[in-house]
Amino acid sequence: MITAVTGASGHIGVNLVRALITRGRDVRIIAHNSTLGLEGLKIEHRSGDVNDAHSLDRALEGAEVVYHLAAYISLLMTDSGRCTSVNVEGTRNVIEACRRNNVKRLVHFSSIHSLCNEPLDIPIDETRPLVESLGSAPYDFSKAAGERLVRQAAGEGINAIIINPTGVIGPYDYKPSHFGQALIMMAEGRIPALLEGGFDWVDARDVAEGAIKAEQAAPPGANYLLSGTWLSIRETAAIVSQITGRRTPALVCPLPLARACAPVVTAVSQWAGARPIFTSVSLRALAGNRNVSHAKATRELGYKPRPVSETLADTIRWFTDNGFIKSKGRQ
Repeated sequence: MITAVTGASGHIGVNLVRALITRGRDVRIIAHNSTLGLEGLKIEHRSGDVNDAHSLDRALEGAEVVYHLAAYISLLMTDSGRCTSVNVEGTRNVIEACRRNNVKRLVHFSSIHSLCNEPLDIPIDETRPLVESLGSAPYDFSKAAGERLVRQAAGEGINAIIINPTGVIGPYDYKPSHFGQALIMMAEGRIPALLEGGFDWVDARDVAEGAIKAEQAAPPGANYLLSGTWLSIRETAAIVSQITGRRTPALVCPLPLARACAPVVTAVSQWAGARPIFTSVSLRALAGNRNVSHAKATRELGYKPRPVSETLADTIRWFTDNGFIKSKGRQ
């Protein structure tokens, strides 16, 4: 059975491909221009672009299962065009290619950000409505729109299920991800001040395992939140400090002040050619809902995320062993 994976070189993708290979699956990766983190693995590689319907037909030919992970992730309010192109129109193209190629199972990776964050005092679960506001971050809005397409396709007979991970961290973060980049800066002592707020962190390996269990057991049309543990930035920094021996910054910046400074910090990062991490979008996420329930996935799939301290230790170790963290030791 051929299992095809779009977005295979992303953080979840490289963990998912490894988990599938461990299960003896014949894995075909569909890569646009990168196979970073997949070198040396026993996989089939076919070139494909989610915005090129013809390439998708060639890439999905003969595949029985498709994991759709390809997405454009942005923390900027100015990226609506590319977010729409990849996350909405690209998803539409994948659905139609699955239909034309008689794919038996489509596993679509959405995001916690596709779901409405408020009300903050009620836990987020699979019944939470999708984001609708045009004032939302482009990434959030586009992932919600892509998820709607998959839900519609499931209602029309496509055997599709949906996975909504929270903030993904963990090993094999080759690019690295936005979250991974923030952890590297924290581990190297390059963050002068911490921020208020926090996020729900989940291990990429647990997301991969949960998605495979869903592929094997979930009814058509099902969706699952794969969350982990909510940690404040201060708590996250304290754990990283224990791992690296570096002191935690004493200064904690209130979110209102951080929001006021965000446009300048973002502009400076872009001017310097760096990918912005601390933006108005990321700050909004840090002030989000602290309770994201994975009760449905636990009940129906046996999903059980590992302790976040274990994930952080493994992540810092992986970054160190692979040269992403350049310095260590107590200061």
